[in-house]
Amino acid sequence: MGVTLSLLEGIDWVVIAAYFMVIFGVAFWATQSEKSTRNTSAGYFLAGRNVGWFVIGASLFASNIGSEHLIGLAGTAAASGVAVGQFELLASVILLLLGWVFVPFYIRSSVFTMPEFLERRYSSAARWYLAVISIIGYVLTKISVTIAAGGIVFESLMGIDFWTGALVTVVTTGIYTIFGGLRAVLYTDLVQMFVLIGGSLAVTVIGLDKLGGWDVLYQTAGSGFFDMWKPMTDPDFPWTGIVFGAPILGVWYWCTDQFIVQRVLSASNIDQARRGTIFAGYLKLLPLFIFVIPGVIAYSLAQKGFLQLDQPDQALPTLIGVLLPAGLKGLVVAGLLAALMSSLSSVFNSCSTLVTWDIYKKFHPEASERQLVFVGQVSTVVLVALGLAWIPMMKFISSQLYHYLQSVQAYISPPIAAVFLIGIVWRRVNAQGAISSLIAGFVLGMGRLAAELCKDTLTGWLYWYADINFLHFAVLLFIVCSLILIIVSLMTPEPDAKKLVGLTFSTADGISGSQKGADNTWLRKDAWLSVVLLTCLGLIWIYFSNN
Repeated sequence: MGVTLSLLEGIDWVVIAAYFMVIFGVAFWATQSEKSTRNTSAGYFLAGRNVGWFVIGASLFASNIGSEHLIGLAGTAAASGVAVGQFELLASVILLLLGWVFVPFYIRSSVFTMPEFLERRYSSAARWYLAVISIIGYVLTKISVTIAAGGIVFESLMGIDFWTGALVTVVTTGIYTIFGGLRAVLYTDLVQMFVLIGGSLAVTVIGLDKLGGWDVLYQTAGSGFFDMWKPMTDPDFPWTGIVFGAPILGVWYWCTDQFIVQRVLSASNIDQARRGTIFAGYLKLLPLFIFVIPGVIAYSLAQKGFLQLDQPDQALPTLIGVLLPAGLKGLVVAGLLAALMSSLSSVFNSCSTLVTWDIYKKFHPEASERQLVFVGQVSTVVLVALGLAWIPMMKFISSQLYHYLQSVQAYISPPIAAVFLIGIVWRRVNAQGAISSLIAGFVLGMGRLAAELCKDTLTGWLYWYADINFLHFAVLLFIVCSLILIIVSLMTPEPDAKKLVGLTFSTADGISGSQKGADNTWLRKDAWLSVVLLTCLGLIWIYFSNN
């Protein structure tokens, strides 16, 4: 990253050590607090299904933010302004969709995983597709990238060898994830949320003070840096892609990905799950100000000669190294560690849940509760090993190809979003339509990936196919997959309505009015909280437009 904080002072190391002690203390407390359910599958994988809204919301926020996320947001903002914050703000809207539209169906169906829900709604083939795609994607991207990010944080910010840092990250996170299950993950996420926000807020406030305030920041960076709405021809963040494409990817990530949805599945009831998503929606307003704006601050400080910024991705590390006093450096480094550990523990737990529930249990339907928990723990160990084994392979893959591997998720998400969203809205779509849509979407998405890799040799419509903005491509792919889902379903027999009870709006049995004993007072309060959230979001969009 170009900046080293290997000269951390004693107080910084004390803060970092205290952070690790608190995390292990909280994990131990969470593990011991529910001894009666710890060895049950619901206890290990879904924290006993009795988690409250505050913990759910904090975990949704913390598990989503990784250290590479923080550095990437600040780096992109330092290079091109605040438009990258659109994805963070849109998450607030999608989280409301998760809470108000998807959560009632997930909670009422009592599923453990998203592939299991697809099997209930469509067929076992749809379940296998999503389970296999998710597990492979987690190992090749989320697990390995997060472990690598941990090694980079230790090496560049603490002066510790990359492999030592990667091993420390894996071992410390793996211990409490393996033994504590989702409950340990959720409550450590809660602590990590405060550390993450506190450290990032310190960087933002001190950076603004050094620069001379918000007005100076605006004048130095220029109005273009503060405009979130880019023209349709913008190569990175066209407004058409943001409005129509990003929500499709958001529905997949926030509403159908096990990595995220497992948190709401742990809720004690629909009310707690819904309010957790609303709380997370408010938290997702923060990244624009405490993760993105620091990148603009770094750019502005560089323009004024207060610091040297050789590359945009150096924005956050440079701010930490130049601006922060002893003690606060330790807090911010702890925040980065919190970001990567919360993401890593979440992906370990969700992936082990998929392996256990959607693969092992399918082959061993009579497995005992203790066996399922044991398989979950063993699969976590295996996933850790696979993630570590994959890291050395990264050096044999060009940075460009690795970027393409990361984009695979963007190319496979539209068909998954289509089968979930349309499947809940319309009961007529069936298993044949779903698997046809998923397979066609996979082929078209992988075709796009292959076309990108050899784009320079293509001409005509093939070049257009490879070159179109990925957000615009997501829109087209979603439309195509939706049409395939609908047309094939209409050409084949209608699904058995009895098997769809509680899985679609028309078979929900009054789900919107009486949600498993939902309190109408909660419904009214949550409706108002949602309106206020959308109002805050609208005001932010208005401020960061036409500047």
